[in-house]
Amino acid sequence: MLSTIALDTQVLRRGLCTGCGACQGLCPYWGSVDGRTVCFFDCERTDGRCQRFCPRMPTDLDTLRKQFFPEETILPEIGPFLGLYLTRAADESIRAKAQHGGSMTALVELALKEGFIDAAVLTRSQGGLNPESVLAAAAEEVRACSGSSFQVPPALAVLNQALKEDRYHKIGVVGTPCKTLAVYKMKANPLPENDNHAGNIGMVFGLFCGWGLDWDGLNALAARHADPMKVSHMDIPPSKYHSLELREDGGTVSVNLDEVTPLVRSGCRFCADMTAEFADLSIGGARSADGWDVDKGWNQIIVRSEKGRQLLELAREKGVLEFREAMEGGLEKLKKASLGKKRTAVQNLRDLTGKAEDLGYLNPSRELFQGL
Repeated sequence: MLSTIALDTQVLRRGLCTGCGACQGLCPYWGSVDGRTVCFFDCERTDGRCQRFCPRMPTDLDTLRKQFFPEETILPEIGPFLGLYLTRAADESIRAKAQHGGSMTALVELALKEGFIDAAVLTRSQGGLNPESVLAAAAEEVRACSGSSFQVPPALAVLNQALKEDRYHKIGVVGTPCKTLAVYKMKANPLPENDNHAGNIGMVFGLFCGWGLDWDGLNALAARHADPMKVSHMDIPPSKYHSLELREDGGTVSVNLDEVTPLVRSGCRFCADMTAEFADLSIGGARSADGWDVDKGWNQIIVRSEKGRQLLELAREKGVLEFREAMEGGLEKLKKASLGKKRTAVQNLRDLTGKAEDLGYLNPSRELFQGL
């Protein structure tokens, strides 16, 4: 029997919660405090949105993929795939404040302008610290959300509230893999007696993600190395640099990654998705033969759906994005990195359950992870 008690015991108490907010904004039973999901009251309801939408409740990923994407487009390592591109925003003012090339900001802004979406769920922060989730309906509101944070706000609580209000009918969602999976579970599981208006979700923009960090821990770490009020940007370069970069007053402070990894959220250790496989477009930092000094100004984009392809081609046609050739072998490197995250998640789930054949929330889809 499913209930909030089941969600509490199967997800929160086992350290699987991602903090995505899919269970919030629906009823007063669930909330969030500094990125931590909190169950305020027990509920004996045998079915409900919180269980259906949670990305860490059992999910048949194979069936969900085939419901939304043509089977022939699905690559086992990175999910639906219609192309890989290297891009950056053509507008230098976007690039100046953005993470890497600013492609996400430029695309969301274009999607609003061209009617692909009429609002967007985004995350706004101060240099990557203490983020909050917002609903943006204008270009200036989108630009105010440029940059990234490694803390995890409950963004989908904002989406749930917007869907409940039924005011916007083509809402875009920008999120990490756990969030985008939850969004597709929403799209696949409307409740007949009280529809969640999931048809009002217009597009999904995924973010490549390795992991998120403990909220209080990252604040304390930043304070040890910089003035948090002056931090304008944070990033994690390729693994060979083994660092977290904090940009402060135009300079950069490098923090050894050994200080950072103990802050990784427990739920992130069980995530098998690096590239946000459930999305129309998935965007991350570029990797090419030119090296980090060049790559940090560019993005790589995976096109996953026809709607995503249409928006990207419109961005090319209107000069919103600049394109360059993807690195030879770039797709294979991306697949290898993604597969590495899947293997780590599978092993951690086996350690958690104590059984090699029990992959926890992945069990309905464990055939996708055979051989890992």
